[in-house]
Amino acid sequence: MPKLFENANIGKMELKNRFVHSATYEVMAKETGEVTDELVSRYRLIAKGDTGLIIPGYMYVLPSGRAFKPQTGIHKDDLIPGLKKISDAVHKEGGKIVFQLVHAGRQTKKDVAGETPLGPSSSGRDTVYFVKPKKMSEEDIRTVIQAFGKAALRAVEAGADGVQIHAAHGYLVNQFLSPFFNKRKDSWGGSDENRFKFLKEVFLEIKRSVPDDLPVMVKLNTRDYTPKEGITLPLAVKYAQWLAELGIDALEVSCGTAFYSFMNECRGEVPIDEFVSGLPWWQKPIGKIMLNKMKGNFDLEEGYNLEAAELIRKVQKDLVLMVVGGFRRMTHMQDVVDRGIADFISMSRPFIREPFIVKKFKEGKADRVACVSCNKCVSALLNNHPVRCLYNG
Repeated sequence: MPKLFENANIGKMELKNRFVHSATYEVMAKETGEVTDELVSRYRLIAKGDTGLIIPGYMYVLPSGRAFKPQTGIHKDDLIPGLKKISDAVHKEGGKIVFQLVHAGRQTKKDVAGETPLGPSSSGRDTVYFVKPKKMSEEDIRTVIQAFGKAALRAVEAGADGVQIHAAHGYLVNQFLSPFFNKRKDSWGGSDENRFKFLKEVFLEIKRSVPDDLPVMVKLNTRDYTPKEGITLPLAVKYAQWLAELGIDALEVSCGTAFYSFMNECRGEVPIDEFVSGLPWWQKPIGKIMLNKMKGNFDLEEGYNLEAAELIRKVQKDLVLMVVGGFRRMTHMQDVVDRGIADFISMSRPFIREPFIVKKFKEGKADRVACVSCNKCVSALLNNHPVRCLYNG
């Protein structure tokens, strides 16, 4: 049996194989943050397809941290019964589930967050929502840190097998870590150590809130791809070292920010018409111009976060690594695991097209995923439609 299909552990959580469903925003929750039957069905199906670990789409820990209206919430106790339905569905099919916790920070709109978006600094307006965020006070920072701890406890009560801190893709934890977003001069910024402090405090708060044996993982940006320097590979390696010293149970390696470099998160084709279809009329012309400039610049490179994983592995031999980013061929995935570059292979878009892809691999019915990286599924999300494969080739 190939190593991809061997049992493996993250902390004390035993998984039946090395495949991970990487957190994918679904646009399937109610606007109250409540879980829907559609969400439960999605993850039941992926678990039934023999996926070892499922990380559902990011769950916001406070209303101020909601990125989109149909996003799953974990900010109040009333949501626990619905969240438990997802956990129960995955467990019934023999899978394990980890909830990803997030605060959007400045990557949201006032009408979604219910207030002026928050950020470590107030400088600059993004190129998508044109938001100028409110600089977080010490009280704001402490409130968010405590919210992560409370959300983690709700995850436990909802039956999750672990939690993952979302420190990637330009959301709040990433913003604190990044020199591009974090211009503070107090104890929360101004140096690598100070910028790391927010993630450190979030992790420690979660550890204080949950049972000792519950795995706590981190998804980390290794490149921000922002207009000016943000997180780079050397800085990401440093952060990974500090996270290992803190005692995280696993690190998922990713890259890109939603506002400034979303095509680095999901490399492949740039479906211009689909991307701009949901924009207001006045934004469509500039949107087409910007997207036309992107066309051909983000062709899929299988395993585009592998360089980062290799650099982290060189200095952290024992840290459990998960890597996401364009994996398409099973032989390639097997090679990554066999060589010890990563312990787990994370995928997102392939599961949208083929929830049973792991089972197909195991049974010899496929040797590569069917996803062609057309990114039309991404356009559905951008236009507020539930995630699904729209490829018609």
